[in-house]
Amino acid sequence: MPAVTVDDVLTLLRIGSVDAGLDRPRPVESVTSAPSGFEGEGFPVRRAFAGVDLRALDPFIHMDQMGEVEYAPGEPKGTPWHPHRGFETVTYMIDGLMQHQDSNGGGGMISDGDTQWMTAGAGILHIEAPPEHVVMSGGLFHGLQLWVNLPSALKMAQPRYQDITSSKVSLLSSPDGGALVRLIAGDLDGHAGPGATYTPITLVHATIAPGASLTLPWREDFNALVYGLSGKGSVGAERRPMSWGQLAVYGAGTSLTVAADERQDSRDTAFDVYILGGQPIREPVAAYGPFVMNTKAELIEAFDDFQAGRLGTIPPSPDA
Repeated sequence: MPAVTVDDVLTLLRIGSVDAGLDRPRPVESVTSAPSGFEGEGFPVRRAFAGVDLRALDPFIHMDQMGEVEYAPGEPKGTPWHPHRGFETVTYMIDGLMQHQDSNGGGGMISDGDTQWMTAGAGILHIEAPPEHVVMSGGLFHGLQLWVNLPSALKMAQPRYQDITSSKVSLLSSPDGGALVRLIAGDLDGHAGPGATYTPITLVHATIAPGASLTLPWREDFNALVYGLSGKGSVGAERRPMSWGQLAVYGAGTSLTVAADERQDSRDTAFDVYILGGQPIREPVAAYGPFVMNTKAELIEAFDDFQAGRLGTIPPSPDA
């Protein structure tokens, strides 16, 4: 699992140890397994949030693990042009290449460890697809797409696009050097990630060495979720078993703990997890297809605006 890494984790800035006297470890409330499905033109995904109460996920709406899949030549697939309104999409590429283009002029290529952050806001059209040479050659494809809700006051914000390359990600170490922590967005123990967020959130991709444990200070007003990308381990101070393709929801507290099993499967060298949390918006959610609004009337308006071409127009192909 390439993403972005370093030769020696001990050369990085370290996250401070949690003060045991003041800490209130977050208990694990649930561990659920993500069912498989297909998205876009038919690429395989795991629905990370399936079966979890939206109130526990707030401010997040949806997350797909894309792959991990080894494509044969001619097999790589993406999504056709489609609209969004009312939220943000965060696409994190772990392995492979994906190209983004949108009706607001945003676009670019993401590869190992890169993130594309698109604020749909008032409305946008976009497409995500592997470049032609990847379609021809095939190869490994693995990533995540997260949907982050916007509060009602920002639902109609101006669309924007952020290209967060792997070189911009803040790399940190756990206190004992047993975990590499990639801070993509938000604040963690005084360290800042590069992603600019409308909704206060923190996003982390951590690689935890076999037998190591990672305890992170976590804002009390944030929720806390951990999704297994590869390997196996445990979550919470109670060390509840968890594996790749599973989501752990934590309760209230000031820190969260994830640990890697001493023995991993032959295909995995560590326990890789995506750690996310944010400040709940606590507003009504009306979501259908590509739109996330507050009311059914707003959903109908979004569909009407899309049909009338008010969410943007598809730009000409650069190859045209």
